[in-house]
Amino acid sequence: MSMIYGISGSLNIIDIAAFASDANLGSRETLIINFGLVFLVIGIAFKLGAVPFHMWVPDVYEGSPTSVTMFISTVPKIAAVAMLVRLLVDGLGSMHAYWSDLFMVLALLSIALGSVVALMQTNIKRMFAYSTISHVGFVMLGFVTGVVTGYGAATFYILVYVLMSLAAFGVIILLNKKGFEADQISDYKGLSKHSPWFALMMLMVMLSMAGVPPFIGFYSKFFILQQVISAGFVTVAIIAVVFAVISAYYYLQIIKSMYFNEPEGEISIVAPMDMKLVLSINAILILVVGIFPDFWMKLALSLF
Repeated sequence: MSMIYGISGSLNIIDIAAFASDANLGSRETLIINFGLVFLVIGIAFKLGAVPFHMWVPDVYEGSPTSVTMFISTVPKIAAVAMLVRLLVDGLGSMHAYWSDLFMVLALLSIALGSVVALMQTNIKRMFAYSTISHVGFVMLGFVTGVVTGYGAATFYILVYVLMSLAAFGVIILLNKKGFEADQISDYKGLSKHSPWFALMMLMVMLSMAGVPPFIGFYSKFFILQQVISAGFVTVAIIAVVFAVISAYYYLQIIKSMYFNEPEGEISIVAPMDMKLVLSINAILILVVGIFPDFWMKLALSLF
């Protein structure tokens, strides 16, 4: 940021945007502002947890209490996307040709690594961490397009991801007991026999994260891929779809554990009624919003 400030003479985003869009920029100014731009992209990628700046994500997700993991997987992601919009779209939108290529590489690496490494996880929080990295890749693809509808699709995706993440970690918190944290996939064996309602809630969340219609997760991926194809990046869209199909396996693994495996012990849910109610509403919204996605997509586009 200091390089951009030094060459533009301002910290005001409007002034920086005017400077960056000046057609008379010399090679020296262009070099310095590009150098600063690269570091801005790195900083944003680190905040989002994109590959190769992702190594903190699985360790923090696994090592934190589930309630803290729920927080850091939701609110900071919205803040990071808001920061991305203000700095890159509003401030350096005229230099989109420079930072979009960086975003495309980071996005594809994130989708690929997140989808593949998640397959090998037995800790559900660590699995969700790599799942998050993959989802972040889809969000970044929306900004590669360079059009308002692409930015809107990315904003829609991150809001949908937050909704799904709240529901997923909510079920984990629900199953936690004093001295025990339900953070292993094996802890969900036979959940449908002991608590069919909350097994159904987790089923809806997993299908949505996998991108299965009519859940909202399907439309978030669909809108992103639609914009990517419209921008002419057909190969990129195909690669994203292939890894999205691969990622469905680890979500189905949890569903299999809940519905087809015998429980290893008694699964008791001790939680206040208001928490159960909020979690149920959250999960049901994943289906309801999926039935009426156009309204929410228009809402996301209105932000631009």
